[in-house]
Amino acid sequence: MRLRLASYNLHKCLGMDRRRKPARNAKVIAALNADIVALQEVDHRLGQRPAAMPMGLLERATGLRVLAFALDGPSLGWHGQTILVRPEIAPIALRRIVLPGLEPRGAVLAELETRAGPLRVIGVHLGLVKRSRVMQLAAIRAAISHRPVMPTAILGDFNDWSASGCGEHLAPDFRLHAPGRTFPAPGPMGALDRIAVGFGLHLIDAGTFQAPPARIASDHLPIWADVWIGSPDD
Repeated sequence: MRLRLASYNLHKCLGMDRRRKPARNAKVIAALNADIVALQEVDHRLGQRPAAMPMGLLERATGLRVLAFALDGPSLGWHGQTILVRPEIAPIALRRIVLPGLEPRGAVLAELETRAGPLRVIGVHLGLVKRSRVMQLAAIRAAISHRPVMPTAILGDFNDWSASGCGEHLAPDFRLHAPGRTFPAPGPMGALDRIAVGFGLHLIDAGTFQAPPARIASDHLPIWADVWIGSPDD
């Protein structure tokens, strides 16, 4: 009943060598061997936000499928974010959460039927300003309060250099974990990428992925987390 969750900020597939190589990022995602992956910065920011990562390339290289968060247009996701799942994982509901703050931000929410039972995953890319991050986490918690009760994970780029990572604004419903330093990828100094685990979801192990070409493919390293749905004694 173990599931692997992962999160990766693609930096629009622009590597630390200033080359844009989506196939390189797709190789990193495939190597994570995750069941569910939250991605950030999958699209360019200007105009209609065309995809920086071609959907066909991503799905072929990883064996995962892209959930339908994109509105009409060339984007791969929404506000630069999407969620990938294994083909056997069925989406129950998909939602977009508009987030407050100084910059346009949003979160993507997927309620899924997995081999371990129902699971909600929320992908985030929080703001650069602490006040905005606090407001955004409050908006996410408010959105969840109107949804069916189920184990929930919030993961992504929290954009927070502090040790707490705003975890106090998720307590007591969530426990925030930083699997390791992820930014900048060649020599990580900050644990910007994190996972928050809610009731009914147990963190077994977690870490950062540093194997080639992760240190050059993006400015962030990916994180992964192995979780268990239900009681650890089940």
